Formats: sequence, structure tokens, C-alpha cells
Amino acid sequence: MKPVVLAVGVALALGLAGCAKEEKEAAKVVSFKNDVAPILKKNCLACHKPGGEGHVKSGLMMSSPENPDEISYENLMKGTKFGPIIVPGDPTGSTLNMLVEGRADPSLRMPHGSKTGLPEQDIKTLHEWVAQGAKDN
Repeated sequence: MKPVVLAVGVALALGLAGCAKEEKEAAKVVSFKNDVAPILKKNCLACHKPGGEGHVKSGLMMSSPENPDEISYENLMKGTKFGPIIVPGDPTGSTLNMLVEGRADPSLRMPHGSKTGLPEQDIKTLHEWVAQGAKDN
């Protein structure tokens, strides 16, 4: 009987350790400055800075005129001439997420002209950031 009890105890301990790891990963706070801005800078800023094609067509300017090579949280949150692209806490309803996740018309998938879209991990990061409230952190 003791080997069975030991085996059950070990199994429970391993299971709880796995759950704790999953909870820790899920609880990771996504940082705008460290996690989100680098994704947007690498994949979106070329078109969405002053005079860029994406800025001209949609009105979305992700930088500021004073610093066109850096992502501006304030301008990102202003959105486009059609309205906001981010609904803090609602990645399903946020246009940004719809466009990078491919849930909108395929011709509108962002980054525009990309054959593959964003890497899956970047999509998850943007999704989590919006889900966590799209904070300027």
C-alpha cells in the first residue's frame, strides 16, 4: 500500500508544479515598453509614422512627429480616423488584434503586404497586453 500512496503523492506534486508554472506564465504582466513597442516598431512603424502609407490611408500614426522612429503610446491609443484600434481589456473587439490575428478581411491583414503575418508569439503578446488593459507600462 505504501508504494501506491507514494506514487499518488508524487503524481499530485508534479501536477501541482505544472499548474503553478502555467499560472505563473499566464500571470506575466506584458509591458508596453519592453514587449509591445518593440513588436510594433519592427513590424508596423515603417508604414504608421508621419507620411507613411498606413498613416496616410488610415490616419494611424504610431509615432510622434517629434520622434518618428519610436512608438508613441498616446498616438497608438488615439487610433485612426475611423476610431480607436485598441479597446483595453478586450482583444476580441480590438481592431489591432483583429488585423494582426487575421480575423478581418484577408486584404487588411497586418502587417500589410506580409505573406506570413506576425510570428505567433508576437500575436500572443499583443493579445495579452490588450487583455491586461493595454497599459502604458
